[in-house]
Amino acid sequence: MNETFVKLAIKEAKKAYKKGEIPIGAVIVKNNKIISKAHNLVEVKKNAIMHAEILAITKATKKLKNWRLNGCEMYVTLQPCSMCVSAIELSRIDKVYFLTPKDKEIKINNDKYIHIKNKDEDESLKLIQIFFKKRR
Repeated sequence: MNETFVKLAIKEAKKAYKKGEIPIGAVIVKNNKIISKAHNLVEVKKNAIMHAEILAITKATKKLKNWRLNGCEMYVTLQPCSMCVSAIELSRIDKVYFLTPKDKEIKINNDKYIHIKNKDEDESLKLIQIFFKKRR
């Protein structure tokens, strides 16, 4: 786990927040180098699958010129939904570090999906809470 990549995922989540999106950010790295980063664009693109994880995977496959992302790790601010878990599994990402767990946790391979419990988790959670408080 690398703090720099965690902070970059939060930075991406803040970009989503500023655009009126659910504040989720994702970063994909390989050999400690950033391959791609993205944030939610569901509202902007008017497309339900424009989640941060999906967008980051799409960018990474283009950059690496391979749909297989073996050797890659993902950092994401919120535990991935079932759609994103499927995309992560299909793309063969090795590890996923996430900050904020969901209330209804999706059954996932716990060796691969690692909940990061630190001060950044609080920042990620607060951003999501503020977003939904403003929407109600």
